[in-house]
Amino acid sequence: MHLIDNILQHYGWQGMSLAIIILLLFIIQLWYYLVRYGRVSRYRNSRRKKKLSTEPPVSVIVPMFAEDYTYLETTLPQLLGQQYAATYEVVVVYVGSDRDFYEELMRMRQWHPTLIVTKIEFNPRFPISVKMALNVGIKAANNEHILITTTDSTPASQQWLAMMGKAFMRGDIVLGYTLLEHKSGLANYLMRASRLQMSMYWLAAAVKGYTYRGSRNNFGFTKSIYFKHKGFNFLNMNIGEEDLFVQQIAKPNNVSVVLIPKGSMIELPWGGLGWWLSQLRHFGSAYRFYPQMARNAVEWDLGSQLLFFLTVLTALIFMPLEFKLAALLLLVVRYVVAALRVRSVAKRVGEKGMVLRYFLFDMFNPVMMLLVRIMLVRKDDTVWR
Repeated sequence: MHLIDNILQHYGWQGMSLAIIILLLFIIQLWYYLVRYGRVSRYRNSRRKKKLSTEPPVSVIVPMFAEDYTYLETTLPQLLGQQYAATYEVVVVYVGSDRDFYEELMRMRQWHPTLIVTKIEFNPRFPISVKMALNVGIKAANNEHILITTTDSTPASQQWLAMMGKAFMRGDIVLGYTLLEHKSGLANYLMRASRLQMSMYWLAAAVKGYTYRGSRNNFGFTKSIYFKHKGFNFLNMNIGEEDLFVQQIAKPNNVSVVLIPKGSMIELPWGGLGWWLSQLRHFGSAYRFYPQMARNAVEWDLGSQLLFFLTVLTALIFMPLEFKLAALLLLVVRYVVAALRVRSVAKRVGEKGMVLRYFLFDMFNPVMMLLVRIMLVRKDDTVWR
């Protein structure tokens, strides 16, 4: 009591309240980075019980909505040239009306017998969604185990399929990580750091057994689960196959998470921060349908981080020197813990160059997420059918 009386006498109720709030927010932030995100660093899928004795045959489904000859020349051969112990096939679902492009796809089958091509005729009066294209591809697939990726993504290695296919031995649903292509510039760094941070949210939940999403460029499931649940849900939305559908089919014991650099995909960014914000807004339209527990976990992290920064800033402006030094010490400790955790998770998924400039993203991220939440107030017409 004497200590409390001295603190009250020296700093007043306002100072004591500020100190308690700063300390509480500091503890919350430490819990996130030491405990919650620590699960991602410590996770080993090999510790899960095997459901299959060997790698199963796999079908890779790729919906294609544009005549992309570069994809045919570069990325598709990488998918077709994967090193995998079992048999596999790549099912390309072409949505379009270009006969020359379709014939080029069919000619590739002469050199790659594992390639299967399915065509959906493009009709502007009846637009085809990604879910519809995937449904056609899943039905055309000859194998029980399905992997889904996109035309703007490239395997990080020739062992990508081996890593993802092996994960099916321990789960009916597999979730992999997707990096953004590493380019020069601050904007690219902030986008890559944002992808890693947002992935940490759902990865931490998935390794704990509360899966609510995956990466749309790198995930899979069995045909049995797909047809048991009568295909994709939320058919009135052009998004949701990697999160809203995954929420429907995931259980605590049927999800394998692949945290190996060789098992990642690399997505090509089509722009800078403006493009990235538009992506967050577009795919973030599904966020309001997420389980409340998942939303609370994300918002408590972002909210406690923003409030921690603001309360420390308040202390640095208004409080005595010793108070300022204590608040600044907590700020530094929190940053070091966060940066070290980000480095450990980045190493697990193959992200590079994250730590040296992480302080920039650490300050930028809460503001960016607040901006995205404001943007989500306005309905995105491209999401709804």
